[in-house]
Amino acid sequence: LSESGVPQLVQPMIWDYAADLDVEGKVHLIEKYRRCGFSKVWFASAFKGATGVNQSLTLIGHHLKNHLQWLKVASSSPADVLEGIALTGWQRYDHFSVLCELLPVAIPSLAVCLQALKNGGYSEKVKENVEKLLGMSNLETDTFMR
Repeated sequence: LSESGVPQLVQPMIWDYAADLDVEGKVHLIEKYRRCGFSKVWFASAFKGATGVNQSLTLIGHHLKNHLQWLKVASSSPADVLEGIALTGWQRYDHFSVLCELLPVAIPSLAVCLQALKNGGYSEKVKENVEKLLGMSNLETDTFMR
């Protein structure tokens, strides 16, 4: 792969939407990419639409945990390897499914995930900041928003 010249032309993106993604496995994968000549990698997470075929509401806690795991991967990897993270928001669970988790119901999840990434984690202060930004009095991450 390194002899092909491909690592100088592209940057791989590692996709995983799981709340319990394997941090050590991802770090090992990044090391493999580096040995093949890739100097940068991207991560892909999801702030909505990746948890069930008929999901209509977004469970923020699942997506928050995914982003916190990606932060662990980033902090366990060489500082110069991460090019960025793509926060995906799937409108369909797969190509044959009906629409799920429309954007309006997922905006709180997007805000929580962005703030967690921006602040390097999630805390009561981050929660309060999201509540203030969205004009909400009680952000719920472990149950569906009421």
